[in-house]
Amino acid sequence: MAQVEKMIPVKKLVWALAAAGVLGVTGGALAMRNAKLTPASQTSAQASTDGASTSNNDTQVAATTTPLANAAAPAGNFTPPPAGMPDFAQIAAAQGPAVVNISVTGSVKTRAARAPQIDPDDPFYEFFRRFGVPGMPGGPGQGGQGGEGGSREIRGQGSGFIVSADGVILTNAHVVQDAQEVVVKLTDRREYRAKVLGSDKSTDVAVLKIEAKNLPTVRLGATRDLRVGEWVLAIGSPFGFENSVSAGVISAKGRSLGPDESRVPFLQTDVAINPGNSGGPLFNARGEVVGINSQIYSASGGYQGLSFAIPVEVASKVRQQIEKGGKVQHAKLGVMVQEVNQGFADSFKLDRPEGALVANVEDDGPAAKAGLRSGDVILGFKGQRIVASGDLPALVDQSLPGDKVDIDVWRSGKRETITATLGDANEKGAKLAKGGAAGDADADHAKLGLALRPLQPEERRQLGTRDGLLIQEVGDGSAAARAGVRPGDVLLAVNGTPVQSIDQVRSAVKGAEKSVALLVQRGGDKIFVPVRIG
Repeated sequence: MAQVEKMIPVKKLVWALAAAGVLGVTGGALAMRNAKLTPASQTSAQASTDGASTSNNDTQVAATTTPLANAAAPAGNFTPPPAGMPDFAQIAAAQGPAVVNISVTGSVKTRAARAPQIDPDDPFYEFFRRFGVPGMPGGPGQGGQGGEGGSREIRGQGSGFIVSADGVILTNAHVVQDAQEVVVKLTDRREYRAKVLGSDKSTDVAVLKIEAKNLPTVRLGATRDLRVGEWVLAIGSPFGFENSVSAGVISAKGRSLGPDESRVPFLQTDVAINPGNSGGPLFNARGEVVGINSQIYSASGGYQGLSFAIPVEVASKVRQQIEKGGKVQHAKLGVMVQEVNQGFADSFKLDRPEGALVANVEDDGPAAKAGLRSGDVILGFKGQRIVASGDLPALVDQSLPGDKVDIDVWRSGKRETITATLGDANEKGAKLAKGGAAGDADADHAKLGLALRPLQPEERRQLGTRDGLLIQEVGDGSAAARAGVRPGDVLLAVNGTPVQSIDQVRSAVKGAEKSVALLVQRGGDKIFVPVRIG
């Protein structure tokens, strides 16, 4: 049975490991067989259902010491790195003191379990009431009050880095989520309680502040000139092992990790990132921070060679807004877009499969007011080329509400430029369409295999559209079926042209050479489906 691979914020992964017993309840590190065991001394990310302390007899492998980053090197011969290789030791020594360990504690509410149906006259009723059955008054999860949920304690660990000598620290938003107390530990073992100045869930960036002066700081770089294949270095606290260093290369730039995180053009690396690295810095070969380590891609729950970092430019923008006004604004274009594959490129007569296909335009949104419509392919935004659909949300988010932007679109076989005034996202930016099958199956020429009928007046009112045909049946094995079209979908347009009659559909399909792009409404969503016909 195939395993499902998932994108896992590393803090959540540690809580899962703790709950499964992979991490000790007192945390600190992974338990290992046939290894020298020592009592855990540092808290790792965990979830505890009752907040009870753990016996000191529990044995875990733990980071019991934290060597200072600027400690003297051991005596002996030193071999410099080969020409062209970055000096990782120098980067770690110079920048390591500005990397911090973050410990958080807090609590989250839990739902009460449903009480078992036990008759009060049952002889066991009093026993269960006294000694606890989930859902009964006074039982576990009731917090002493019948019918109410309780709470569970959470403890977690992550990393961060100091960006200002007066104590401003950047980390991941998920590291401090639900935290009631945040403690920052420096490499010289000093500890400070930190205040969360603000966090932005959509970009996963948080800004902390500790009361201290003359602190070491990192140097901030830029991702603009960062090349795929360049060396990068991560410093953090994986599994509680503070100031651990790992290295690798940039595997890709501008990765989109799906609709929910489309605002961030992630850096993909093969640097070993594990639970506890979240929020730590990613350095380039010059010792400059180019990203915040945030997520791993794993089928096993551990590092498997794919890790992702938030570009430093995104983090700096969030920091500036939080320090200035305490909140973060995101721009909105008001469109839902899809990837342009070869089928769509053939349907819209594009030279190559690139751009962001507009599947839906928000009513009265910035895009609608500017004249964008379903079937447009956005090829450029503010002079930046759109290659993949995920490029657009990230570029929109780099702007501010109220900005006027030029958008290059492909419409009816030619380029046009449209000017739009961006709106305020209010936690909702330009979205990627969910779903949308992309079948490339062959079919008989000009035959979709659809049974269509016009919409009734009441159906039009319910759907809020003047155009469209109801898809009553989809032929088994037909091109439309293999592409993912379903009975009950409403066909709104063919190759961007609205349709109101079966003759219009036939005409559009007849004029197509290789494929057609069907805009269908499925429930509340509108998606384009490419259907190969030749």
